[in-house]
Parts: sequence; structure tokens; C-alpha cells
Amino acid sequence: MCQPLILSLIGLVLLITGKSAHCEISNAPFVSGFDRFARYGEIKPQTAGRLLLSELSCTACHQTENSDLQPKRGPRLNGIGNRRQREWIRDYLASPHLSKSGTTMPDVLHDLPENEKRQTIDALAAFLATQSTAYPTIKATGANPVPYEFWKKGSVKQGQDLYHKIGCIACHEPEESYEPGETKISPTDKMLAQLDPEDIKELGLSATIRPIKSVPHGNLPAKYTRKALTFFLLNPDQSRPAGRMPNLKLKAVEAADIAAYLLRDQRHQDEIKNANNDSTLIAEGKKRFVELKCVNCHTAQNLQPQEYAKPLEKLDGQASSSCLSKHQKGLPYYPLDDQQQAAIEQALASLSRESQSKSEQRLAFQMLQLNCYACHERKKQGGVGFNRKPYFETVEHIDLGDEGRIPPTLTGIGYKLQKKWLTKVLNGKGAIRPHMQARMPVFPAKMVSTLPELFEAVDRRQSQTENQTFPKSTKLASSGRTMLETGCIQCHPIRGESMPGVVGTDLGDVTNRVHANWFRKFLLNPGALKPRTRMPTFFPDGKSQNKSLLDGNVDRQIAAVWSYLKAGKKQPLPEKIIEAKSKNYELVPEKRPIILRTFMQEAGTHAIAVGFPEKIHFAFDAEHLRPAIAWKGRFLDAQGTWFIRFAPPAIPLGESPARMPGGSPLALLKNKNQRWPTFSSEESPYQFRGYKIDSEGIPTFLYRFQQFDIEDRFEPIENKALKRQLKIKRSQPVSKQASLWFRGLTGESLKQINSSTMKNSTGLTASVSGTLAKTGELRTIENETDWIIPIPATDNITIEVKYQW
Repeated sequence: MCQPLILSLIGLVLLITGKSAHCEISNAPFVSGFDRFARYGEIKPQTAGRLLLSELSCTACHQTENSDLQPKRGPRLNGIGNRRQREWIRDYLASPHLSKSGTTMPDVLHDLPENEKRQTIDALAAFLATQSTAYPTIKATGANPVPYEFWKKGSVKQGQDLYHKIGCIACHEPEESYEPGETKISPTDKMLAQLDPEDIKELGLSATIRPIKSVPHGNLPAKYTRKALTFFLLNPDQSRPAGRMPNLKLKAVEAADIAAYLLRDQRHQDEIKNANNDSTLIAEGKKRFVELKCVNCHTAQNLQPQEYAKPLEKLDGQASSSCLSKHQKGLPYYPLDDQQQAAIEQALASLSRESQSKSEQRLAFQMLQLNCYACHERKKQGGVGFNRKPYFETVEHIDLGDEGRIPPTLTGIGYKLQKKWLTKVLNGKGAIRPHMQARMPVFPAKMVSTLPELFEAVDRRQSQTENQTFPKSTKLASSGRTMLETGCIQCHPIRGESMPGVVGTDLGDVTNRVHANWFRKFLLNPGALKPRTRMPTFFPDGKSQNKSLLDGNVDRQIAAVWSYLKAGKKQPLPEKIIEAKSKNYELVPEKRPIILRTFMQEAGTHAIAVGFPEKIHFAFDAEHLRPAIAWKGRFLDAQGTWFIRFAPPAIPLGESPARMPGGSPLALLKNKNQRWPTFSSEESPYQFRGYKIDSEGIPTFLYRFQQFDIEDRFEPIENKALKRQLKIKRSQPVSKQASLWFRGLTGESLKQINSSTMKNSTGLTASVSGTLAKTGELRTIENETDWIIPIPATDNITIEVKYQW
């Protein structure tokens, strides 16, 4: 990254604003949209006040029929008893704003005498401790492995990388010592670095480089255990349905990694203690929970609010006694600063003369509530803060400019994207930028259900249908195929197929994503709809460069491209892609096996794929020392492995893929009921020592497990089966407390075919030869069934297994 330029510009930020780029400690409630825009006069004071009324949950007590002002409310407390540390709960109740700077929860105990306050905290804490729910079971898949007690196995280093790359720092504070990867600074940012502070102010660019304050974390080590934080990160809206903390679609191990990083300073990993069993105290806490109106904001034990305060529209912001005043007896205390108080007063004063919000106002307000502006710019407002841009990277640091690493603008998005596609994106099913590290999060459906309609209503005021934009274009598809050769396929895949090294968004389903009229205007002049895009125009001055195709008629040529893309698989791929595919890099084992080190979805980044002339193949995971997947028919295409730096995982070309037994093949168990252990890469007792190749070209994998040296060999046999031979050599005695076991097969369920053969629910069978199979144990532990076999305590033993599917 151009580090001197970044440092220069951050220096300008501090000089212009006179403020640190990091979070300022304040007891005032922190609301992202207010702090970013209202404090600098970039939204109206009435809008800022309405935002506070919603985000501080004022309308949880002061009810209103205004749908925009519905309260954010606090988290559900149904599971707080086994998800929050006891002492943290007490401290937070005693002083929310001191316990967590910037919290939006008011202090409802501030006016109580010290002795009564302590008794109330005791009672509330006792009641909340009874609110426990079981943690959900996370089911493993091939793409989402779930190690046993995965929350204990998080990697701080991997969590640090994830936290800084996938989008967390759009809202939360980056770590000062973390250095983002190499990213080219944009020309615009280079220009800003050369301007002095006065020039930046004069050009009205102060907001562009102003540092963005962070949503405070609070004292996470005091608040959470690793287990509690990991499960929260996996599904935030389970406890926070308002969606202010969205779901980043983390895998189980990723959530554990981020939790390990955020709790890296936690000294102890103690489990949360059992609840206080004093029934009288618990009953008192339950009573106070309702009386203090905690129930108006929080869900707990199906309790319902018993009373509400004066309706919002009847409030007087200038009243001498109100929640806006400091420390009023019997009222909740919000430590509002003067600007926040003034904004709420103006909002309350404007309610009586306020007409129904227009679609544009509702849309902008909802984006403020959900803090969409943390990542996305719309109408020159918001977007990734300058002090956070360096953390937004592409995979493998491929230079695609800012548009390849920064979340896209939402200006005109309702004109660009079809409503059904917008809905898909907001539901977490519309990812089309695999080159971008940052992830589009998922928000609770009820919180974003109106957004697609609002975007369309605001941005598509003068819309054209597809038939109006491209009348009678269906017969132009073959010409569209030719048009794509002029430059589109040099940057974009088509239906998952591409030229070597191409990493842009796939155009294969673009007609299901964008409106036809936007597509036409974008091809005519990309820069007009997307400033600073790298997409060139193929129609300079509105004229075609290909005069021989469709008589050089620009409208017909663009219609032809649309028609071709809309036809999908009914049309052949562009000729140049077919030519690239014909330069065959398919590996075909003919006389001897082929061995290829590669990256595969099932076998990870340390995959070793082995193809046999008998058309039975497998991939060995050299990181976790196990066969990962086997298949029949064709082997692999080596083009991505050999030539493309940013290549997707290699996919078996054949058929009938079979996922092999999960986990490591061997384990030392104290008894047959002990859970099969899982290990992170850092703590694994396995050591890979490479492989040797025999005279037939078949590899034997060599690795060490504890005091055992293992040789692991696979070869095809009759009936399209795969034979495995493990030679185990013991170098020193095994502890009497544990014995060695081999894992023959795993699955959701296992069926015994005969005394030596088991079959799992996917159709994979494993047969263990000799008398070993008769000593095996079939067991189910926490929804996982496996077949484990004890290994005799001898110095040398050979296990033979036959896999069929």
C-alpha cells in the first residue's frame, strides 16, 4: 500500500478536524448516523432527533403510530443467564454508561438510595441469571466443518485477519498495530494527499476525509465467555432482532477465530456459574423488571409491558421534568450532550406539523438506522470512511481499483437493480464479487423488507420495461455473442467460464440482476452512471467501433448483447472462451498415476490430488492428514493450479464424488465413549513428512502422530473401489491412560452391512479386513455417528480398508 500517502492524508484529517481518528471516550449515547452526520450539520436537526428517538428506544415507552420511529429496543434477554458474565451484568446495571461508553441503554436506577439500589441490582441479577437457553447445535457440512467444542479452538491471528478484512472495521475500531495488505491508493486519494487543509475545506471535501468514529465494543472480556461470543457472532439477530449488528455469514471456525481475537486479553475461561436459587430474590427481580419498564425494551420470560408513558406526539421537549433533563427522579437517565438534547427537542416540536414521510425520506432514514452508510455511499453521503479504506482488500491483492475492493455505491441502485435481485442481496443470497474480502451482511428480513420497494420507488420514477428498451431483440443473440468478443470477456466470466486470469463479476445472469434500461445506458457511457469506473466505453461519442456488425447500429448491438446474455445456455459460449478451454489442461492419467498439489474445497489449501488410469481418484488433505474426497471418471483440470494466481478451488471433473470419513484417522482415547478429538493447525499432534512414490507411481503419504509413524497408501482395486493400507509403527510405549483407535467411517447415521463393513447415509461403505473389524464400536455422540476400532498395543500393525460408493 502507498503508506506515506495514507499517513499524509490521515495527518490532514487530524489537522482539519483537530480530533483523533480513534474513538473519543464519552458517556453520551453513541448513534452512528448521528455522530457521523448530525454533528457536522449534514442532516437536518429534526431528522437527527427522530433518529435518536428511534435508536434510544424512546418510543418503547412513548408509543407512536409513526412506523419510522418504532424503537430499536434492547437485546432479547431470554438467554442472558448462560451468555453473560455475572459480574458484568451487575456492573452494567449499576452504571450502564460507565460500564460501556456510548451505550444507548438509560440508567433506570440512578435516583435510588445506595442501599435500595444495591438490593435492586441483586434482585434483577438473580432474575436475569434464571434466563438461560440451550446453545443451538451447529451442523457440519463439507464447506463448514464444526470441530468438537469449536469455540475453544479459535486462532487469535486468523481472527485478527478476519476482523480487519471482512467488514467488521466498517463500524468497529481497527487495531492500531494491525497492518493491512498491499493495496494501491486511488487517484482521488492521491490528489487529496497533495492538497493542504485550506484547499480541502474550500473544495468542500472535509467530510470525505473526516475520520469515522467507531461503534464501541465495551469490555468484551468481562462480558462474554468464548462460547457465548462465538455463538453470538454466528447469529447476532437471535438476541438482537433490530439488526444493528448484522450477520456476516461466518462459518463456525471463523466465529471462534474472531471471538478468540476479541477476547485475547481475557485471563480466564471460566464457565458462567449457576444461578442464585433464592426464589424470593428472583421473584423480586422479576417484579422490578416490569416496574422499571425494562420489559418495554427487553424480552424475558414472556413478560409483557404493564404500562406506557405519555404518547410521543403529546410530549413537550421543553418540559422541566422529562427524560431529557438530567437525573429526574422516577425517570430513566440518558447522559445526552447539548447537541443531542437540542435535536430531540426539535424533532418533538416538529411532530405535530409533520406530514407522512415521502419514500425518499423514509429510505434515507432507514439507511441511517441500519448504518448502511458505514459501507455504502448514496447521493454523496456516507461510504467507507477514509481512515478505514486501507482495510478493504481484494483476494490475493489483485488490483481492480477501488470498485473491486470497496462496497458499491447505492446512488441510483433502484434504477440499476431489479427489485427481486435487491431482495436476494439483502437476504444474503446475491454475492457476485468473489474477489472482494468484505462481505455483504444479512439483516433480519423484517428490518429490510421495505428497502427494495423504496429503492425502486425513489430511483425508477421514469422507468422503461425490457420490451420498451430492447424491442424485438430475441433474434440478435448470435450477434451479441460476437459483440462480447470485443472486450467484455477480457474482464468478465460468462456462466462460470472465463479466459485465463479473469476475475470480474460474472455476466451470465446479469439480465436477472439489472434493469434493461440501465444496462443500455451503462454500455453507452459507463462513467456517467459509475464515476471513476475502470469499465471502458465501447461506443465513444455514441458510435460503434464495429461497423460490420448489424450495420454499426449502436442500439441494435447493445440489444444483441442483452439478448445473448438473456438466452443463457441456449447460446454457446463466446468463441475466445471456447478456444481457451480447448487449450486442454485436463490431466488424464493413462499409464501411471498423476499427482497434483492444488487447492480444493473439500481438501483445503494443502490438497494433494492423485489420479489413476483406472479412473478412480482421490484428494489427500496434507494439513489435516486424511483422505478428503474420492471420485470416478475424469480427473482434474490443471489450468487454475498452473497458470491463474486467483483461481477458484479445483473441482473434480468426474462423477460420483464421495466425501471420505471426517476428522483425523487416528486418536488416543481414554475410553470408547470419549469424543473424537479435533485439532487446529497450530495445536495438531500430526506432522506431515511428505510422500514417497513406488515403482508403479503410487504415492505413500508419510506422517507422524504422537509416538507413531504412519505410512498411508491408496490404490484402485476391482469394482471401482479404493483400497487403503495404513502401516503404523510405534516408536515408544503408549500411556496406560489412553489407547490408539482408528476411525473407520463417520456420518449422520451408519448401517452395518456385515461384521466388517459399514455404510453411511451418503452411500459410502468402508470394509476393514481381518479380525480388527470385529472389535469395532458403533457410537453416536452429539448427533455424529462414527465407527471406531481399537488398535492392538504392538510395535507394528497394518490396517487395510476398502472404500466403495
